[in-house]
Amino acid sequence: MILRCAIVDDEPLALGLLQSYVEKTPFLKLTGRYANAILAMKELPDNEVDLLFLDIQMPELNGLEFSKMLPVRTRVIFTTAFGQYALDGYRVNALDYLLKPISYVDFLEAANKALQWFEMAQPKGPGEEKEIQSIFVKSEYKLIQIELAKILYVEGLKDYVKIYIEGVPRPILSLMNMKAMEQLLPASRFIRVHRSYIVQKSKIRVIDHGRIVFEKTYIPVSDSYKTNFQKFLDGQS
Repeated sequence: MILRCAIVDDEPLALGLLQSYVEKTPFLKLTGRYANAILAMKELPDNEVDLLFLDIQMPELNGLEFSKMLPVRTRVIFTTAFGQYALDGYRVNALDYLLKPISYVDFLEAANKALQWFEMAQPKGPGEEKEIQSIFVKSEYKLIQIELAKILYVEGLKDYVKIYIEGVPRPILSLMNMKAMEQLLPASRFIRVHRSYIVQKSKIRVIDHGRIVFEKTYIPVSDSYKTNFQKFLDGQS
């Protein structure tokens, strides 16, 4: 799926930075960039977009006001230097909220969230599941698309995660925390069993003394996740 997107920001540097981020993200297509909400309001009706990266603090018409004028289909990711606007952002159903200066890692996490939203919002055909099949992660200055079906488990290391892939000898290392990764992965397929581990349910084959076994790796199930894990084993989740 390709998302058509536009950027509205009255700061030229921010506008250029966001454009560069969009252009190197495979599932985003830039259809417009605007220096203020007034210009965007005039042109966007004839240039339909799925996703709008929208600055909040702008003259004449701010981002919060403009977001309430958008078509229902257009989703918003707010970009701003002012953290106090976060609550207002969620009140107008923003998909996400990026605080300046925006890193590409944070941008990609928000874009992935938007991609998930649109894929799940697609009409569901007979026998089809409304669920994403892959995610994009940044690793060693590259964007890598990972099929969910091939993920064995994810290990958290402070601000990084290691993604272990079936048939791949080395894990993929990505600058992302476990909370962000957990939000990316569908709960119907993945389960968190420890502060440092998320496991794909269908890949669990051996459990030895309360630990999940992947070849020579033993993954512990911590006390805070045991109840939920037991429900999964009992077929309740």
